[in-house]
Amino acid sequence: MKRSRKIEEAIFKVLMVFSTYFILLILALIIYSIFEKGIKAISWEMISQIPSGGYYYGKGGGILNAILGSLSLAFGATFLAFIIGLPVALYMNVFLVQKKKLVGVIRFILDLVWGIPSIVYGAFGFSMMIFLGIQTSLLAGMLTVTLFILPIMIRSMDEILRTIPVGLMEASYSLGSNKSEVAFKIFTRQSFSGIITAILLSFGRAIGDAASVLFTAGYTDNLPNSLMEPVATLPLSIFFQLASPVPEVQNRAYASALILTLIILIVSLFSRGLGKRYHKTKINF
Repeated sequence: MKRSRKIEEAIFKVLMVFSTYFILLILALIIYSIFEKGIKAISWEMISQIPSGGYYYGKGGGILNAILGSLSLAFGATFLAFIIGLPVALYMNVFLVQKKKLVGVIRFILDLVWGIPSIVYGAFGFSMMIFLGIQTSLLAGMLTVTLFILPIMIRSMDEILRTIPVGLMEASYSLGSNKSEVAFKIFTRQSFSGIITAILLSFGRAIGDAASVLFTAGYTDNLPNSLMEPVATLPLSIFFQLASPVPEVQNRAYASALILTLIILIVSLFSRGLGKRYHKTKINF
């Protein structure tokens, strides 16, 4: 019996090690391919100019429109998701702390919504655009991405807030604090690093998604002058320009992939660093 258990354990250990290194190998090959082709295509002109002659056939210009477009859309969507998501997460962990069944249902619904593919959000946003008579624009893309990352934002902050000891809340009430003061003055300070981590994770999802903005943000060679104009993004720059038969246009796609990968890698490393710091220390107030 013991021998069979040892054999079973050894088999599963080999499978786990093989799976881990196989995934790492695939990830390394993807990153190598992006960097190998992207570094050859990147230049100052590539990141400081907008495309000229059309994003699909035009040989001149760079990807400045896609870089600024992605940053503006991701920052806007993350900000909107934050100002909506933080009060919701605080409400669940402070005002509804005694209603565990209701909070469990809310968390279950958020987890379900989190799992919906981003293309569904894009289709929903496109349907709402038709209903409201809105054209593809930065605003439409921003609102769609906000809906897409909102469950991620809420659940990430919710998990951080759940780690705060109940005794801290009880001590605050005993000193005369009300629920709003406990939520916005105690809980937010105590979980500050974790909230920043949730914001960065949501930002990484927002800037890297293509499906949710495919039908809503549109695409343009120019920089938008208002929220109601179409905007280019790095994921769509890769999607549209990589299929072009013009080598110079394909280089713009490789440069976009490199820039997008670097942004997401930096955001991911920064968020993991903050997460480790959150588990080691707490904010003093």
